[in-house]
Amino acid sequence: MKLNEEEKKLLSEAIDKMNEGLDTFIGFYNDSEEDKALIEYTEDTIETIEKAISFYGKEEVTAKINTIVKEVLSFIPNKKGDS
Repeated sequence: MKLNEEEKKLLSEAIDKMNEGLDTFIGFYNDSEEDKALIEYTEDTIETIEKAISFYGKEEVTAKINTIVKEVLSFIPNKKGDS
């Protein structure tokens, strides 16, 4: 392919930008972590949560579930050996 100086410069700049973009994607990939659910919900529970979200909204259901989980697990000591 024959290029004049201006075309060479533009192509070089385009390649540099592509390399920068690729480096960014590689960085994102290297920094990524597997998204693991803390707990697995049964299909019935998922359906119930979805119904609640459609009725009350996601924010309210999320707040209620977090409150319930904290309360249910509040019996666990903060540190090993604590009672």
